[in-house]
Amino acid sequence: MKHYFSTKVKVIIILALLIAVGLSVVSNLTGKDIPGTVVQAILTPIKAGANALTNQAEQYYSYMFQYESLLAENESLKQQLAQLQDDARDAASISRENDRLRELLGLPDVTENYTMVDSYIIGKSSTDWTSTFTINRGTASGVEEGMCAITSNYEVVGLVIQAGSNYAVVKSVLDSSLEVSATMASSGYSGVVQGGYASGYSDLLRMDYLPSSAVIRNNDQVVTAGSTVYPRNLILGYVVDAQFDDTGVGKYAMLKPAADIDNLEQIFIITEYNVE
Repeated sequence: MKHYFSTKVKVIIILALLIAVGLSVVSNLTGKDIPGTVVQAILTPIKAGANALTNQAEQYYSYMFQYESLLAENESLKQQLAQLQDDARDAASISRENDRLRELLGLPDVTENYTMVDSYIIGKSSTDWTSTFTINRGTASGVEEGMCAITSNYEVVGLVIQAGSNYAVVKSVLDSSLEVSATMASSGYSGVVQGGYASGYSDLLRMDYLPSSAVIRNNDQVVTAGSTVYPRNLILGYVVDAQFDDTGVGKYAMLKPAADIDNLEQIFIITEYNVE
């Protein structure tokens, strides 16, 4: 007769049977699922290890995703910085070229008949009646009270009303108390322009004292008439509406300011000009 099992195998089988029987007896006596408890005890550390590996894998994936995003953002910022550096070099090169040509031609630092000082707005203030802002230039740069402020496109911004050594306060054309003698460029009608605050139009200008017979069209350009304060032909604004005034014998026009007052950053102060 063949021996299908060796002695060691038989011993293992017998021990397994005895353990199974023993666990069954203990379970019946105690009312607890001893085999299930043993299996749970064995599986618990295995499950814990699997969860730890899963969490670690998720953290690694998240890190890799964030890392790739940061790399992309870093590359974009590098490109933007390189572009800004190129623009700065171009601007510096153009500025040096302009200075060289000006020196070769013997030109003074003027634009047409104006000597100007550039400045930047560092503060703004407005109420129901006034509109002012502060710039970073003052008497040390040649800026004084009563000087005209304009944009680089010769659009009227306002008038310097206060000047310190390194700052100045400019009253904008939107201020109701600022009056400027003006002319309609196409027709020659003359009048006085002031801020529209007093009329309830805080973002517009009003041109008064126009003749009742005046033919006024939308988009007609209004410029300065010329005075000791405002050079002639600076742009004030463009007509958006016209009506008879309260007397009924004259007209007024509402103007959109040529200068974008709310979004200005840089302005120029006319420190000297030749009256024509």
